Amino acid sequence: MIYPIVAYGDPILRKPTRFIEKGELDLKKLSEDMFETMHSANGVGLAAPQIGMNIRVFVVDGTPFSEKDEDEDDEPDLSLVDFKKTFINPEILEESGEEWAFEEGCLSIPGIRGDVYRPEKLRIRYRDTEWNEYVEEYSGMAARIIQHEYDHLLGKLFVDYLPTLKKQFIKKKLTDISKGNVDADYRMRFPNRR
Repeated sequence: MIYPIVAYGDPILRKPTRFIEKGELDLKKLSEDMFETMHSANGVGLAAPQIGMNIRVFVVDGTPFSEKDEDEDDEPDLSLVDFKKTFINPEILEESGEEWAFEEGCLSIPGIRGDVYRPEKLRIRYRDTEWNEYVEEYSGMAARIIQHEYDHLLGKLFVDYLPTLKKQFIKKKLTDISKGNVDADYRMRFPNRR
């Protein structure tokens, strides 16, 4: 099932999420639906608040970063070839390393991108759809994708990290998104559409 993506301005995107209990949800079905929704929108990550659910779950698929783009000089990141996971009740235990910039975007904020600085490494504890617990370390682009989605669980968005001048520059665009005045090639749910 493909969910509409919740647009910027919806209060659920600013609300910290709650931990879920074992057996509370059909996690395999939710995970499949989230991957289907994310892939239909050409995303590399999707958090539960972005489909209107206030729970600590996100999915990632870094495969697009592992493929060579004919128009780009950058080499593909082969560490992301099989980086496709569901994170349930995740907790980042530690972030470390040099902060580095990358131009991020978000399915809830179509058409806006900006450089965000994040630490290069992290250690995270989470459960999978079988309720198995893991503690794993990630670095580079994998860590960045996780950090971006994890922020959604805290009620944070990538635009929060942008410099004040950039925030002022995009303010009208953000208002337009919340009103539904935006072109996206996927279904969205707008908080202030009249």
